[in-house]
This record gives sequence, structure tokens and C-alpha cells, in this order.
Amino acid sequence: MTLQQLEYIVAVDKYRVFVQAAESCGVTQSTLSSMILKLEEELDVTIFDRNSRPVVPTAAGEMIISQAKVVLFNVHQLEEMVQTEKQRNTGEINMAISATIAPYITPKLFKYLHDHYPAVTIHASEMMRDEIIRKLEQAEIDVAIMSEPRKPDTLLEIPLFKEKYMAYVSPKSPLYYEESLDFQTMPREHLWGMKEDVSLQFQSPEICDEVVEHSSIYEAGNIPTLMMIVDENGGYMAIPELHIKLLRESSVKHIRPLVNPEPYRIVSLFVRKDYFREKMLNIIAEAIKSIIPEEMLDEH
Repeated sequence: MTLQQLEYIVAVDKYRVFVQAAESCGVTQSTLSSMILKLEEELDVTIFDRNSRPVVPTAAGEMIISQAKVVLFNVHQLEEMVQTEKQRNTGEINMAISATIAPYITPKLFKYLHDHYPAVTIHASEMMRDEIIRKLEQAEIDVAIMSEPRKPDTLLEIPLFKEKYMAYVSPKSPLYYEESLDFQTMPREHLWGMKEDVSLQFQSPEICDEVVEHSSIYEAGNIPTLMMIVDENGGYMAIPELHIKLLRESSVKHIRPLVNPEPYRIVSLFVRKDYFREKMLNIIAEAIKSIIPEEMLDEH
């Protein structure tokens, strides 16, 4: 007994004509008839009364056909389940990553997906925060990784990790000789900032407001460029903790801790609330977990 034979008897029961049943199954009438005859011989029972016009099932045939329909339904469910499971680890995903996060996320993200999920194709673009939000809301991208303290109501936020900020200080600045910079008392007029980070998620909102009012703002999102601006013009900037690993040794010695309080940002995965490919989100979160130091990861 084969699934193909079960499909044939169900087709004959539906059309009550062997020719039409064969056409619906994509086989010749002789093939369909011979396969059904073999099934009848195997079961030692007559499934169809071939003397009637149209063809009708026998009493035994009706029970067999009824059970065949259940078997085929379950088989189709199994096929759909397997196909769905396969598709969860395949396909494409369009992602945007904030310009201040991309340098240390993107290279390892591509490698992780290539090594662990070769059937997943990711299209990643580096964008500024406002553009990311617009493209998410218009469904032009699937997911985004960014820091955003004012989450739009249309988006779902999944926190990934918490990242501290450190200070990158020019040797021309008197602050260069400090072991750490007190965030409450350091001179705001010497602080350079990027547009991406003027809304840092500080524990003290009033400090954030003060930074916005007194900072010099670099409109792009290129950290190395802003570092060169600091080197040339003096002063200092806030630099994401993970970016320090990308610096040359000569630049690392310009790094100072920021304290009282320690400024930080929450980096999250953002999607539209109607996004349904949960497995893809889990894959990305799994990749981030492999990239980011464990102590920085969100506990959930």
C-alpha cells in the first residue's frame, strides 16, 4: 500500500470517472486503474463497483476511502510542518543597523550567520536612526538594531545589551591628565557629540538635556572621523564601550572612564508589531549573544 494508491482511490471517489481521476492525478487511466487493482488485490477487497455508471465505491470501499482521506490529511499536515520548520532557518532578512553600532556588530554577524545558518541571506545597511525608524514603519526593512530611548508606538523593542560610554580625550585638553571624568562637573562646552548619540540613555535625564544644549554635534555617524575632530580641535567625546576594541593602541591611551553617573545606551532589536517571523528574530538574537560579552547582555 502506498500513499499514491490512496490518492488514486480518493480521486476516483471524487470524480466517479476513472478518466477524470487520472487526469487530476497527472497519470494515464491505465496507470491509475492498475495501481488501484493492485491495492484491491493486496487488501483482498473490491473498492469500486466498476459495473455502475458512474463508478461508486463498495461498502468496504467507502470505509477504506474514508480512512485514506484521514491518512492523506495527516501526511499533508506533516509535510507542511516540515516545510515550515525548514523555512524558519532559510530565507532573506533586510536589516538596518545604526551607524554607531554597525562597526563591531556587522562583521561578526555575517560570519556567524554564514557558519551557523548558511541558508539565511541577510541584507544589512548602515543608517542613521531617523531613517531606520521611517523604513521600519513603512515596512521597507524587516528588523533594525539601534539604540532609541523614545520608541515609536508602532514598533516592538527587544533589548539586546547595555553598553557604557567612555570618554575619548584629546591630549590638547586639560582633562587628558585626569584618571576619570566626573559627568556631573566636566565642562560641557568641550564635549563633541554625534547626532546619533545626543539622546544618550543616561540615568540622569537632566544631564542628557544639558549635553544637547551645550555640545558640538557632528551630523554623521562616523566615530573615527569624530575622533580626528577631537584630536585636531581639542576637547573630548563619548565613545561606545565596544568600539574601544577597534582602536589602535595609540588611541586607546586617550580613553578615560566616565563616572557619576556612568552614561550608557540600551541597544535593541526593533521590528514592526505585526512582524511574524519569530525564528528569524531568535537567530539574530542568538548571533548577538555570540558577539557581545556576556556581562553586557540583557538578562532576558
